[in-house]
Amino acid sequence: MNMDVRQIDATGLPMAEAQDLVLRELRGLTERAQPLAAVLLMPAPPQRPGGPPATDRIRALKEIRPGLTAHCRGLAFVAPAEIPAERAKAIHSGDSLWGCPTTATQDMAEARSWAQSRSRR
Repeated sequence: MNMDVRQIDATGLPMAEAQDLVLRELRGLTERAQPLAAVLLMPAPPQRPGGPPATDRIRALKEIRPGLTAHCRGLAFVAPAEIPAERAKAIHSGDSLWGCPTTATQDMAEARSWAQSRSRR
């Protein structure tokens, strides 16, 4: 099966807003109940970590995880090298957190190529 690779661009947003945007977009994609693969462009980390607790985002991810498990062929994160270890761990946790394969890179072309290869599965 070959499908379009979706791109979700959260660059330039504060981290909490970027994460919320990604989760909203992924929810919309899973609600279509069709196979999907996506490239997620993430912002640079804030100078000083902070912001609201991640509880709501964790709950939202748990709600959409069954849809990701059923329909998602892969999520490719494009993120700066200097992301915090906690974010890197979440990005690389694949099936256990997201319910589908994930990868991370700093290179947009590499992310798109990986997502396209996953979309053909």
